[in-house]
Amino acid sequence: MARQSQTPTQSKTHLLGRTALTGLLAAALFLSACGQAVSPTDDLAAPPAPVTVTRLPLAMDSAACTDTFLPKDLDHITTTADGVIRAFESNGAGVAAGDLDDDGDLDLVLGSHAGPDTILWNEGGLGFRKESFGPGLTRSVAVVDVDGDGGLDIVLTRHSGAVNLWRNLGPDAAGPRFAPAFLSGVGSPAYAQDWADLDLDGDLDLVTASYDAALLNDLGNSFLMGGGGGVHVHTQAAGLFRTLSLAQSAQALVVNLVDVSGDGRLDILVGNDFAVPDMAWAGSLDKPADGWRPITPFAHTSYSTMSFDAGDVDNNGQLDLFATDMKPPDQSVETLSAWLPVVQELWSNHANDDPQRMENTLQLQTGPGRFDYGGYTRRIDATGWSWSGKFGDLDNDGFLDLYIVNGMAEERIFAHLPDHELVEANKAFRNDGDGAFLPVDTWGLGSLRSGRGMVMADLDGDGDLDIVVNNLRAPAQLFENRLCGGAGIEVDLRQSGTGNTHAIGAAVTLHTDRGEQLRAVRVASGYLSGDSSRLHFGVAKDAVISGLTIRWPDGAVSVVDGVAAGEMVTIVRGDR
Repeated sequence: MARQSQTPTQSKTHLLGRTALTGLLAAALFLSACGQAVSPTDDLAAPPAPVTVTRLPLAMDSAACTDTFLPKDLDHITTTADGVIRAFESNGAGVAAGDLDDDGDLDLVLGSHAGPDTILWNEGGLGFRKESFGPGLTRSVAVVDVDGDGGLDIVLTRHSGAVNLWRNLGPDAAGPRFAPAFLSGVGSPAYAQDWADLDLDGDLDLVTASYDAALLNDLGNSFLMGGGGGVHVHTQAAGLFRTLSLAQSAQALVVNLVDVSGDGRLDILVGNDFAVPDMAWAGSLDKPADGWRPITPFAHTSYSTMSFDAGDVDNNGQLDLFATDMKPPDQSVETLSAWLPVVQELWSNHANDDPQRMENTLQLQTGPGRFDYGGYTRRIDATGWSWSGKFGDLDNDGFLDLYIVNGMAEERIFAHLPDHELVEANKAFRNDGDGAFLPVDTWGLGSLRSGRGMVMADLDGDGDLDIVVNNLRAPAQLFENRLCGGAGIEVDLRQSGTGNTHAIGAAVTLHTDRGEQLRAVRVASGYLSGDSSRLHFGVAKDAVISGLTIRWPDGAVSVVDGVAAGEMVTIVRGDR
Protein backbone atom coordinates (compact mmCIF):
# COMPACT_ATOMS: atom_id res chain seq x y z
CA MET A 1 0.00 0.00 0.00
CA ALA A 2 1.34 3.41 -0.92
CA ARG A 3 -0.52 5.44 1.70
CA GLN A 4 0.31 5.50 5.38
CA SER A 5 -1.64 3.19 7.64
CA GLN A 6 -3.46 5.67 9.85
CA THR A 7 -6.98 5.96 11.15
CA PRO A 8 -9.05 7.80 8.56
CA THR A 9 -11.08 10.90 9.30
CA GLN A 10 -14.67 10.27 8.29
CA SER A 11 -17.93 12.14 8.54
CA LYS A 12 -21.38 11.91 7.02
CA THR A 13 -23.10 14.95 5.62
CA HIS A 14 -26.44 16.45 6.38
CA LEU A 15 -28.37 18.61 3.93
CA LEU A 16 -28.89 22.35 4.05
CA GLY A 17 -32.23 23.53 2.75
CA ARG A 18 -32.56 25.10 -0.67
CA THR A 19 -33.62 28.35 0.96
CA ALA A 20 -30.02 28.93 2.06
CA LEU A 21 -28.92 32.27 0.69
CA THR A 22 -25.65 33.49 -0.72
CA GLY A 23 -24.03 34.27 2.62
CA LEU A 24 -24.75 30.80 3.95
CA LEU A 25 -23.49 29.23 0.74
CA ALA A 26 -20.22 31.10 0.97
CA ALA A 27 -19.85 30.19 4.62
CA ALA A 28 -20.48 26.52 3.88
CA LEU A 29 -16.89 26.08 2.76
CA PHE A 30 -15.76 26.85 6.30
CA LEU A 31 -18.17 24.72 8.32
CA SER A 32 -16.57 22.23 10.67
CA ALA A 33 -18.28 19.12 9.33
CA CYS A 34 -16.41 17.31 6.57
CA GLY A 35 -19.10 17.02 3.95
CA GLN A 36 -21.85 19.60 3.84
CA ALA A 37 -24.11 19.15 0.81
CA VAL A 38 -25.44 22.48 -0.38
CA SER A 39 -26.59 24.23 -3.50
CA PRO A 40 -23.65 25.64 -5.50
CA THR A 41 -23.03 29.36 -5.52
CA ASP A 42 -23.35 29.50 -9.29
CA ASP A 43 -26.56 27.46 -9.63
CA LEU A 44 -29.06 27.61 -6.77
CA ALA A 45 -31.44 25.31 -8.66
CA ALA A 46 -29.05 22.35 -8.64
CA PRO A 47 -30.11 19.62 -6.20
CA PRO A 48 -27.84 19.00 -3.22
CA ALA A 49 -26.31 15.54 -2.79
CA PRO A 50 -25.36 14.06 0.61
CA VAL A 51 -21.91 12.52 0.78
CA THR A 52 -19.68 10.63 3.17
CA VAL A 53 -16.09 11.82 3.27
CA THR A 54 -13.02 9.82 4.29
CA ARG A 55 -9.62 11.51 4.57
CA LEU A 56 -6.33 9.61 4.66
CA PRO A 57 -2.81 11.05 4.74
CA LEU A 58 -0.76 10.50 1.62
CA ALA A 59 2.55 8.71 1.98
CA MET A 60 5.51 10.61 3.34
CA ASP A 61 8.20 10.88 0.68
CA SER A 62 11.26 9.18 2.14
CA ALA A 63 13.67 10.34 -0.58
CA ALA A 64 14.83 13.94 -0.86
CA CYS A 65 13.52 15.97 -3.78
CA THR A 66 15.97 16.59 -6.61
CA ASP A 67 13.93 18.97 -8.80
CA THR A 68 13.84 16.40 -11.58
CA PHE A 69 12.10 13.20 -12.68
CA LEU A 70 13.83 9.86 -12.23
CA PRO A 71 13.40 7.59 -15.31
CA LYS A 72 12.87 3.86 -14.88
CA ASP A 73 12.34 1.18 -17.51
CA LEU A 74 9.18 -0.91 -17.26
CA ASP A 75 8.85 -4.56 -18.28
CA HIS A 76 6.98 -3.91 -21.52
CA ILE A 77 7.94 -3.17 -25.13
CA THR A 78 5.55 -2.28 -27.94
CA THR A 79 7.14 -3.35 -31.21
CA THR A 80 6.56 -5.38 -34.36
CA ALA A 81 7.45 -9.02 -34.98
CA ASP A 82 10.59 -8.16 -36.97
CA GLY A 83 11.31 -4.69 -35.58
CA VAL A 84 10.57 -2.98 -38.89
CA ILE A 85 7.97 -0.21 -38.64
CA ARG A 86 5.61 -0.22 -41.59
CA ALA A 87 2.59 1.93 -42.35
CA PHE A 88 0.31 2.40 -39.33
CA GLU A 89 2.48 0.17 -37.14
CA SER A 90 4.16 3.47 -36.36
CA ASN A 91 1.05 4.54 -34.45
CA GLY A 92 1.99 2.52 -31.38
CA ALA A 93 -0.41 1.76 -28.53
CA GLY A 94 -1.89 3.29 -25.42
CA VAL A 95 -1.53 2.96 -21.67
CA ALA A 96 -4.02 3.37 -18.82
CA ALA A 97 -3.89 3.64 -15.03
CA GLY A 98 -6.41 2.48 -12.43
CA ASP A 99 -6.73 0.58 -9.17
CA LEU A 100 -7.61 -2.80 -10.68
CA ASP A 101 -7.50 -4.78 -7.41
CA ASP A 102 -8.83 -2.14 -4.99
CA ASP A 103 -5.71 -2.14 -2.83
CA GLY A 104 -5.26 1.64 -2.99
CA ASP A 105 -2.38 1.60 -5.49
CA LEU A 106 -2.82 2.50 -9.15
CA ASP A 107 -1.96 -0.31 -11.57
CA LEU A 108 -1.00 0.01 -15.24
CA VAL A 109 -2.27 -1.56 -18.47
CA LEU A 110 -0.10 -1.24 -21.59
CA GLY A 111 -1.11 -2.16 -25.12
CA SER A 112 1.21 -4.06 -27.46
CA HIS A 113 1.57 -4.86 -31.15
CA ALA A 114 3.59 -8.09 -31.40
CA GLY A 115 2.94 -10.25 -28.36
CA PRO A 116 0.44 -9.94 -25.53
CA ASP A 117 -0.65 -6.83 -23.67
CA THR A 118 0.62 -6.16 -20.16
CA ILE A 119 -0.84 -5.53 -16.71
CA LEU A 120 1.70 -4.13 -14.25
CA TRP A 121 0.35 -4.76 -10.76
CA ASN A 122 1.52 -2.02 -8.40
CA GLU A 123 3.04 -3.66 -5.32
CA GLY A 124 4.12 -0.42 -3.65
CA GLY A 125 7.37 1.49 -3.71
CA LEU A 126 7.13 1.73 -7.51
CA GLY A 127 7.60 -2.02 -7.77
CA PHE A 128 5.43 -3.81 -10.32
CA ARG A 129 4.54 -7.44 -11.02
CA LYS A 130 3.98 -8.23 -14.70
CA GLU A 131 1.03 -10.21 -16.03
CA SER A 132 0.59 -10.80 -19.75
CA PHE A 133 -2.88 -11.17 -21.28
CA GLY A 134 -4.60 -11.19 -24.63
CA PRO A 135 -3.17 -11.48 -28.15
CA GLY A 136 -1.85 -7.93 -28.55
CA LEU A 137 -2.36 -5.97 -31.78
CA THR A 138 -3.86 -3.28 -29.55
CA ARG A 139 -4.56 0.39 -30.24
CA SER A 140 -6.37 2.20 -27.40
CA VAL A 141 -6.51 1.20 -23.73
CA ALA A 142 -9.19 2.18 -21.20
CA VAL A 143 -9.77 1.16 -17.59
CA VAL A 144 -13.45 1.63 -16.70
CA ASP A 145 -16.24 -0.07 -14.73
CA VAL A 146 -18.36 -1.09 -17.71
CA ASP A 147 -20.94 -3.22 -15.87
CA GLY A 148 -21.29 -1.10 -12.73
CA ASP A 149 -20.23 -3.81 -10.29
CA GLY A 150 -17.56 -1.62 -8.70
CA GLY A 151 -14.56 -3.36 -10.28
CA LEU A 152 -12.59 -1.69 -13.04
CA ASP A 153 -12.66 -3.55 -16.35
CA ILE A 154 -10.24 -3.22 -19.29
CA VAL A 155 -11.44 -2.20 -22.77
CA LEU A 156 -9.11 -2.37 -25.77
CA THR A 157 -9.48 -1.48 -29.43
CA ARG A 158 -7.58 -3.70 -31.85
CA HIS A 159 -5.85 -3.42 -35.23
CA SER A 160 -8.88 -5.19 -36.70
CA GLY A 161 -11.20 -2.50 -35.34
CA ALA A 162 -12.66 -4.85 -32.74
CA VAL A 163 -13.54 -3.55 -29.28
CA ASN A 164 -12.52 -6.10 -26.64
CA LEU A 165 -13.76 -6.21 -23.05
CA TRP A 166 -11.76 -7.88 -20.30
CA ARG A 167 -14.11 -8.20 -17.35
CA ASN A 168 -12.85 -7.87 -13.79
CA LEU A 169 -13.91 -11.07 -11.98
CA GLY A 170 -12.94 -9.75 -8.57
CA PRO A 171 -10.62 -11.07 -5.85
CA ASP A 172 -12.36 -14.46 -5.64
CA ALA A 173 -11.67 -15.47 -9.24
CA ALA A 174 -10.37 -19.04 -9.51
CA GLY A 175 -7.89 -18.07 -12.23
CA PRO A 176 -6.74 -14.74 -13.67
CA ARG A 177 -8.65 -11.73 -12.42
CA PHE A 178 -9.60 -10.64 -15.95
CA ALA A 179 -11.46 -12.75 -18.50
CA PRO A 180 -12.59 -11.90 -22.05
CA ALA A 181 -16.24 -10.92 -22.34
CA PHE A 182 -18.55 -9.22 -24.85
CA LEU A 183 -19.89 -5.73 -25.25
CA SER A 184 -23.28 -6.84 -26.54
CA GLY A 185 -24.37 -4.69 -29.46
CA VAL A 186 -21.00 -3.03 -30.11
CA GLY A 187 -19.99 -4.11 -33.62
CA SER A 188 -18.69 -1.07 -35.47
CA PRO A 189 -14.92 -0.86 -36.03
CA ALA A 190 -13.06 1.40 -33.62
CA TYR A 191 -9.62 2.94 -33.19
CA ALA A 192 -10.32 5.48 -30.43
CA GLN A 193 -12.81 5.32 -27.56
CA ASP A 194 -14.21 7.27 -24.63
CA TRP A 195 -16.86 6.57 -21.99
CA ALA A 196 -19.42 8.59 -20.01
CA ASP A 197 -23.08 8.53 -19.00
CA LEU A 198 -24.27 10.44 -22.05
CA ASP A 199 -28.00 9.71 -21.70
CA LEU A 200 -27.99 10.31 -17.92
CA ASP A 201 -29.65 7.00 -17.12
CA GLY A 202 -27.03 5.97 -14.57
CA ASP A 203 -24.76 3.67 -16.58
CA LEU A 204 -21.84 4.30 -18.89
CA ASP A 205 -22.11 4.71 -22.64
CA LEU A 206 -19.38 4.31 -25.25
CA VAL A 207 -18.31 6.50 -28.17
CA THR A 208 -16.03 4.97 -30.79
CA ALA A 209 -14.40 6.29 -33.95
CA SER A 210 -12.53 4.42 -36.68
CA TYR A 211 -9.24 5.10 -38.42
CA ASP A 212 -10.34 4.02 -41.88
CA ALA A 213 -6.93 4.28 -43.57
CA ALA A 214 -5.40 1.85 -41.08
CA LEU A 215 -8.34 -0.54 -41.35
CA LEU A 216 -8.13 -0.51 -45.14
CA ASN A 217 -4.40 -1.21 -44.91
CA ASP A 218 -4.84 -4.09 -42.41
CA LEU A 219 -8.10 -5.63 -43.68
CA GLY A 220 -8.25 -4.66 -47.35
CA ASN A 221 -11.53 -5.19 -49.17
CA SER A 222 -13.07 -7.02 -46.22
CA PHE A 223 -13.20 -3.69 -44.38
CA LEU A 224 -15.08 -2.04 -47.25
CA MET A 225 -17.43 -5.01 -47.63
CA GLY A 226 -18.26 -4.80 -43.94
CA GLY A 227 -19.77 -1.36 -44.31
CA GLY A 228 -16.79 0.76 -43.28
CA GLY A 229 -16.23 2.65 -40.08
CA GLY A 230 -17.19 6.06 -38.77
CA VAL A 231 -18.26 7.58 -35.46
CA HIS A 232 -20.77 5.74 -33.28
CA VAL A 233 -22.53 6.30 -29.97
CA HIS A 234 -23.30 3.09 -28.08
CA THR A 235 -25.83 3.73 -25.30
CA GLN A 236 -26.02 1.08 -22.59
CA ALA A 237 -29.16 -0.22 -20.90
CA ALA A 238 -29.35 -3.43 -18.86
CA GLY A 239 -25.97 -4.56 -20.18
CA LEU A 240 -26.92 -4.17 -23.85
CA PHE A 241 -25.68 -1.43 -26.18
CA ARG A 242 -27.78 0.33 -28.81
CA THR A 243 -25.73 1.93 -31.59
CA LEU A 244 -26.33 5.27 -33.28
CA SER A 245 -24.15 6.30 -36.24
CA LEU A 246 -23.04 9.93 -36.34
CA ALA A 247 -20.63 9.66 -39.29
CA GLN A 248 -20.09 6.97 -41.92
CA SER A 249 -16.32 7.41 -42.14
CA ALA A 250 -13.49 8.83 -40.06
CA GLN A 251 -9.73 9.04 -39.81
CA ALA A 252 -9.89 9.31 -36.05
CA LEU A 253 -6.91 9.15 -33.75
CA VAL A 254 -8.78 10.44 -30.69
CA VAL A 255 -12.26 10.71 -29.17
CA ASN A 256 -12.87 13.04 -26.24
CA LEU A 257 -16.06 13.73 -24.27
CA VAL A 258 -16.03 17.28 -22.92
CA ASP A 259 -18.49 20.18 -22.74
CA VAL A 260 -17.45 22.66 -25.43
CA SER A 261 -20.92 24.06 -26.16
CA GLY A 262 -21.32 25.52 -22.67
CA ASP A 263 -24.65 23.91 -21.78
CA GLY A 264 -23.33 21.67 -19.01
CA ARG A 265 -23.67 18.50 -21.08
CA LEU A 266 -20.80 16.43 -22.43
CA ASP A 267 -20.19 16.87 -26.15
CA ILE A 268 -18.37 14.53 -28.54
CA LEU A 269 -15.06 15.59 -30.11
CA VAL A 270 -13.30 13.50 -32.76
CA GLY A 271 -9.80 14.38 -33.91
CA ASN A 272 -8.98 13.22 -37.45
CA ASP A 273 -5.76 12.55 -39.32
CA PHE A 274 -4.98 13.19 -43.02
CA ALA A 275 -6.47 16.68 -43.26
CA VAL A 276 -9.97 15.34 -42.53
CA PRO A 277 -11.63 18.08 -40.45
CA ASP A 278 -12.18 17.35 -36.79
CA MET A 279 -15.79 16.62 -35.85
CA ALA A 280 -17.97 17.68 -32.92
CA TRP A 281 -21.51 16.97 -31.80
CA ALA A 282 -23.61 18.45 -29.01
CA GLY A 283 -26.30 16.48 -27.25
CA SER A 284 -29.95 17.41 -26.90
CA LEU A 285 -31.52 17.93 -23.49
CA ASP A 286 -34.83 16.67 -24.87
CA LYS A 287 -33.42 13.53 -26.53
CA PRO A 288 -30.25 12.65 -24.62
CA ALA A 289 -29.89 9.22 -26.23
CA ASP A 290 -30.04 10.14 -29.91
CA GLY A 291 -30.46 13.91 -30.26
CA TRP A 292 -26.92 14.72 -31.40
CA ARG A 293 -26.33 17.69 -33.69
CA PRO A 294 -23.08 18.73 -35.44
CA ILE A 295 -21.40 21.84 -34.05
CA THR A 296 -18.32 23.89 -34.96
CA PRO A 297 -16.95 25.18 -31.65
CA PHE A 298 -13.51 26.32 -32.90
CA ALA A 299 -12.43 28.77 -35.60
CA HIS A 300 -9.20 26.83 -36.16
CA THR A 301 -8.19 23.23 -35.49
CA SER A 302 -5.12 21.08 -35.99
CA TYR A 303 -4.60 19.61 -39.46
CA SER A 304 -3.76 16.06 -38.37
CA THR A 305 -5.07 15.88 -34.82
CA MET A 306 -3.26 13.22 -32.80
CA SER A 307 -4.61 13.76 -29.28
CA PHE A 308 -6.87 15.92 -27.12
CA ASP A 309 -6.67 16.93 -23.49
CA ALA A 310 -8.93 19.28 -21.55
CA GLY A 311 -7.77 21.30 -18.57
CA ASP A 312 -8.23 24.70 -16.95
CA VAL A 313 -4.82 26.19 -17.72
CA ASP A 314 -5.52 29.67 -16.32
CA ASN A 315 -7.67 28.67 -13.31
CA ASN A 316 -10.71 30.63 -14.47
CA GLY A 317 -13.13 27.76 -13.85
CA GLN A 318 -13.44 26.80 -17.53
CA LEU A 319 -11.87 23.87 -19.36
CA ASP A 320 -9.51 24.67 -22.22
CA LEU A 321 -8.58 22.16 -24.94
CA PHE A 322 -5.15 21.18 -26.30
CA ALA A 323 -4.58 19.18 -29.48
CA THR A 324 -1.30 17.81 -30.82
CA ASP A 325 -0.16 17.73 -34.45
CA MET A 326 3.05 17.56 -36.48
CA LYS A 327 5.26 20.64 -36.79
CA PRO A 328 9.07 20.88 -36.68
CA PRO A 329 10.21 22.14 -33.27
CA ASP A 330 12.76 24.51 -34.81
CA GLN A 331 13.93 25.82 -38.18
CA SER A 332 17.49 24.47 -38.14
CA VAL A 333 18.91 22.90 -41.30
CA GLU A 334 19.31 19.56 -39.53
CA THR A 335 15.68 19.50 -38.37
CA LEU A 336 14.18 20.61 -41.67
CA SER A 337 16.30 18.09 -43.60
CA ALA A 338 14.92 15.27 -41.48
CA TRP A 339 11.37 16.56 -41.97
CA LEU A 340 11.75 17.27 -45.72
CA PRO A 341 9.65 14.37 -47.12
CA VAL A 342 6.80 15.18 -44.74
CA VAL A 343 6.95 18.87 -45.60
CA GLN A 344 6.82 18.08 -49.30
CA GLU A 345 3.96 15.61 -48.97
CA LEU A 346 1.70 17.44 -46.54
CA TRP A 347 2.42 21.13 -46.96
CA SER A 348 2.63 21.46 -50.75
CA ASN A 349 -1.14 21.80 -51.25
CA HIS A 350 -2.04 23.44 -47.95
CA ALA A 351 -3.81 26.78 -48.41
CA ASN A 352 -2.83 29.67 -46.17
CA ASP A 353 -6.46 30.40 -45.31
CA ASP A 354 -7.26 26.80 -44.36
CA PRO A 355 -8.93 26.77 -40.90
CA GLN A 356 -6.94 23.61 -40.20
CA ARG A 357 -3.40 24.44 -39.16
CA MET A 358 -0.42 22.10 -39.20
CA GLU A 359 0.47 22.66 -35.57
CA ASN A 360 -0.61 22.03 -32.02
CA THR A 361 -3.66 24.06 -31.05
CA LEU A 362 -4.76 25.45 -27.70
CA GLN A 363 -8.40 26.48 -27.44
CA LEU A 364 -8.79 28.91 -24.52
CA GLN A 365 -12.34 29.09 -23.21
CA THR A 366 -13.38 32.70 -22.60
CA GLY A 367 -17.02 32.00 -21.79
CA PRO A 368 -19.58 29.20 -22.17
CA GLY A 369 -18.96 27.77 -25.63
CA ARG A 370 -16.56 30.57 -26.67
CA PHE A 371 -12.89 29.93 -27.42
CA ASP A 372 -9.82 31.92 -28.41
CA TYR A 373 -6.91 30.41 -30.28
CA GLY A 374 -3.89 30.37 -27.97
CA GLY A 375 -1.24 28.07 -29.42
CA TYR A 376 1.04 30.85 -30.65
CA THR A 377 0.75 33.13 -27.64
CA ARG A 378 1.55 30.26 -25.25
CA ARG A 379 4.38 29.08 -27.57
CA ILE A 380 3.31 25.45 -27.67
CA ASP A 381 2.35 25.24 -31.35
CA ALA A 382 5.54 23.48 -32.57
CA THR A 383 6.87 20.53 -30.57
CA GLY A 384 7.76 18.01 -33.28
CA TRP A 385 5.91 14.90 -34.43
CA SER A 386 3.72 14.97 -31.37
CA TRP A 387 1.48 12.17 -30.16
CA SER A 388 0.10 12.31 -26.64
CA GLY A 389 -0.07 15.73 -24.99
CA LYS A 390 -1.45 16.00 -21.46
CA PHE A 391 -1.99 18.55 -18.72
CA GLY A 392 -1.01 17.91 -15.11
CA ASP A 393 0.25 19.98 -12.19
CA LEU A 394 3.67 18.37 -12.16
CA ASP A 395 5.32 20.78 -9.71
CA ASN A 396 2.33 21.15 -7.35
CA ASP A 397 2.16 24.92 -7.64
CA GLY A 398 -1.57 25.09 -8.44
CA PHE A 399 -1.28 25.45 -12.23
CA LEU A 400 -1.48 22.80 -14.94
CA ASP A 401 1.76 22.06 -16.74
CA LEU A 402 2.03 20.28 -20.11
CA TYR A 403 3.93 17.22 -21.30
CA ILE A 404 4.13 16.07 -24.92
CA VAL A 405 5.70 12.87 -26.26
CA ASN A 406 7.29 12.94 -29.71
CA GLY A 407 9.03 10.96 -32.43
CA MET A 408 8.20 8.92 -35.51
CA ALA A 409 9.46 5.80 -37.26
CA GLU A 410 8.29 4.43 -40.61
CA GLU A 411 10.27 2.62 -43.28
CA ARG A 412 8.94 4.61 -46.25
CA ILE A 413 8.58 8.19 -45.01
CA PHE A 414 11.89 8.18 -43.17
CA ALA A 415 13.93 5.89 -45.41
CA HIS A 416 16.61 8.60 -45.48
CA LEU A 417 17.16 8.42 -41.70
CA PRO A 418 19.02 5.80 -39.62
CA ASP A 419 16.65 2.99 -38.56
CA HIS A 420 13.93 4.86 -40.49
CA GLU A 421 13.33 6.98 -37.39
CA LEU A 422 12.79 10.67 -36.73
CA VAL A 423 14.34 10.99 -33.27
CA GLU A 424 12.85 13.82 -31.24
CA ALA A 425 12.87 14.67 -27.55
CA ASN A 426 9.71 14.75 -25.49
CA LYS A 427 8.79 18.26 -24.33
CA ALA A 428 7.86 19.52 -20.86
CA PHE A 429 6.36 22.98 -20.26
CA ARG A 430 5.86 24.67 -16.91
CA ASN A 431 2.81 26.88 -16.48
CA ASP A 432 4.10 30.08 -14.88
CA GLY A 433 0.63 31.13 -13.70
CA ASP A 434 0.71 34.30 -15.80
CA GLY A 435 -0.39 32.87 -19.13
CA ALA A 436 2.84 31.36 -20.42
CA PHE A 437 4.07 27.79 -20.84
CA LEU A 438 7.82 27.79 -20.35
CA PRO A 439 9.96 24.95 -21.78
CA VAL A 440 11.79 23.06 -19.03
CA ASP A 441 14.86 21.00 -19.88
CA THR A 442 15.99 20.41 -16.30
CA TRP A 443 13.07 18.14 -15.32
CA GLY A 444 14.63 15.14 -17.05
CA LEU A 445 11.64 14.45 -19.29
CA GLY A 446 13.34 14.79 -22.68
CA SER A 447 13.29 11.09 -23.57
CA LEU A 448 14.24 10.18 -27.16
CA ARG A 449 12.42 6.82 -27.22
CA SER A 450 9.57 7.69 -29.60
CA GLY A 451 6.66 7.84 -27.16
CA ARG A 452 3.05 7.21 -28.10
CA GLY A 453 0.52 6.58 -25.31
CA MET A 454 1.05 8.40 -22.01
CA VAL A 455 -0.61 8.70 -18.63
CA MET A 456 -0.05 10.86 -15.55
CA ALA A 457 -0.86 9.34 -12.16
CA ASP A 458 0.45 9.26 -8.59
CA LEU A 459 1.88 5.74 -8.64
CA ASP A 460 3.67 5.88 -5.27
CA GLY A 461 0.96 7.69 -3.33
CA ASP A 462 3.14 10.64 -2.31
CA GLY A 463 0.90 13.39 -3.68
CA ASP A 464 2.64 14.24 -6.96
CA LEU A 465 2.10 13.05 -10.50
CA ASP A 466 4.38 10.44 -12.03
CA ILE A 467 4.39 9.81 -15.78
CA VAL A 468 4.27 6.57 -17.79
CA VAL A 469 4.99 6.49 -21.54
CA ASN A 470 4.37 3.51 -23.83
CA ASN A 471 7.23 3.85 -26.32
CA LEU A 472 7.71 2.25 -29.72
CA ARG A 473 10.60 -0.24 -30.18
CA ALA A 474 11.91 0.61 -26.71
CA PRO A 475 10.91 -0.27 -23.15
CA ALA A 476 8.05 1.70 -21.66
CA GLN A 477 9.22 4.26 -19.13
CA LEU A 478 8.08 5.46 -15.73
CA PHE A 479 9.23 8.93 -14.72
CA GLU A 480 9.17 9.22 -10.93
CA ASN A 481 8.35 12.75 -9.81
CA ARG A 482 11.11 14.19 -7.62
CA LEU A 483 10.33 17.88 -8.13
CA CYS A 484 10.66 20.21 -5.15
CA GLY A 485 7.22 21.78 -5.15
CA GLY A 486 4.15 22.07 -2.99
CA ALA A 487 1.88 19.27 -1.80
CA GLY A 488 -0.98 17.45 -3.45
CA ILE A 489 -4.61 16.63 -2.71
CA GLU A 490 -6.14 13.59 -4.38
CA VAL A 491 -9.88 13.11 -4.71
CA ASP A 492 -11.62 9.80 -5.37
CA LEU A 493 -15.37 9.95 -6.10
CA ARG A 494 -17.77 7.05 -5.71
CA GLN A 495 -21.51 6.66 -6.33
CA SER A 496 -23.63 3.90 -4.84
CA GLY A 497 -26.81 2.64 -6.45
CA THR A 498 -25.77 3.50 -10.00
CA GLY A 499 -23.86 1.91 -12.85
CA ASN A 500 -21.54 4.91 -12.99
CA THR A 501 -19.71 3.85 -9.85
CA HIS A 502 -16.65 6.10 -10.33
CA ALA A 503 -18.65 9.24 -11.21
CA ILE A 504 -17.30 9.57 -14.75
CA GLY A 505 -18.29 13.02 -16.01
CA ALA A 506 -18.20 14.70 -12.61
CA ALA A 507 -16.30 17.96 -12.10
CA VAL A 508 -14.47 18.91 -8.91
CA THR A 509 -13.30 22.40 -8.00
CA LEU A 510 -10.67 23.07 -5.34
CA HIS A 511 -11.07 26.51 -3.75
CA THR A 512 -7.97 28.28 -2.40
CA ASP A 513 -6.93 31.85 -1.67
CA ARG A 514 -5.02 31.68 -4.98
CA GLY A 515 -8.14 30.94 -7.00
CA GLU A 516 -9.95 27.85 -8.20
CA GLN A 517 -8.69 24.66 -9.78
CA LEU A 518 -11.07 22.60 -11.91
CA ARG A 519 -10.66 18.90 -12.67
CA ALA A 520 -12.94 16.51 -14.57
CA VAL A 521 -13.37 12.79 -13.95
CA ARG A 522 -12.88 11.07 -17.29
CA VAL A 523 -11.91 7.74 -18.83
CA ALA A 524 -9.72 8.80 -21.76
CA SER A 525 -7.41 11.64 -22.75
CA GLY A 526 -4.28 12.20 -24.78
CA TYR A 527 -3.51 9.62 -27.46
CA LEU A 528 -5.08 6.14 -27.12
CA SER A 529 -4.71 6.31 -23.35
CA GLY A 530 -6.85 6.04 -20.25
CA ASP A 531 -6.94 8.13 -17.08
CA SER A 532 -7.46 7.07 -13.51
CA SER A 533 -10.70 8.45 -12.07
CA ARG A 534 -8.63 9.63 -9.08
CA LEU A 535 -8.11 13.39 -9.40
CA HIS A 536 -4.95 15.29 -8.46
CA PHE A 537 -4.66 18.91 -7.34
CA GLY A 538 -1.38 20.67 -6.67
CA VAL A 539 -1.25 23.07 -3.73
CA ALA A 540 1.47 25.71 -3.47
CA LYS A 541 3.34 25.73 -0.17
CA ASP A 542 1.71 28.88 1.23
CA ALA A 543 -1.77 28.47 -0.32
CA VAL A 544 -4.83 28.39 1.97
CA ILE A 545 -7.49 25.80 1.10
CA SER A 546 -11.19 26.63 1.48
CA GLY A 547 -12.81 23.41 0.30
CA LEU A 548 -14.11 21.34 -2.60
CA THR A 549 -17.21 21.62 -4.76
CA ILE A 550 -18.35 18.47 -6.56
CA ARG A 551 -20.75 18.65 -9.48
CA TRP A 552 -21.94 15.09 -10.03
CA PRO A 553 -22.74 13.70 -13.51
CA ASP A 554 -26.48 14.31 -13.04
CA GLY A 555 -25.95 17.95 -12.00
CA ALA A 556 -26.34 17.49 -8.24
CA VAL A 557 -23.81 19.38 -6.14
CA SER A 558 -21.93 18.71 -2.91
CA VAL A 559 -19.59 21.02 -1.01
CA VAL A 560 -16.89 19.53 1.20
CA ASP A 561 -14.73 21.50 3.60
CA GLY A 562 -12.03 20.55 6.06
CA VAL A 563 -9.66 19.09 3.48
CA ALA A 564 -5.93 19.71 3.68
CA ALA A 565 -2.86 19.36 1.51
CA GLY A 566 -1.27 15.93 1.69
CA GLU A 567 -4.55 14.02 1.87
CA MET A 568 -6.40 11.39 -0.12
CA VAL A 569 -10.06 12.40 0.06
CA THR A 570 -12.63 9.73 -0.80
CA ILE A 571 -16.14 11.13 -1.32
CA VAL A 572 -19.03 8.68 -1.56
CA ARG A 573 -22.44 9.89 -2.69
CA GLY A 574 -25.21 8.19 -0.80
CA ASP A 575 -28.55 9.38 -2.21
CA ARG A 576 -28.74 7.08 -5.23
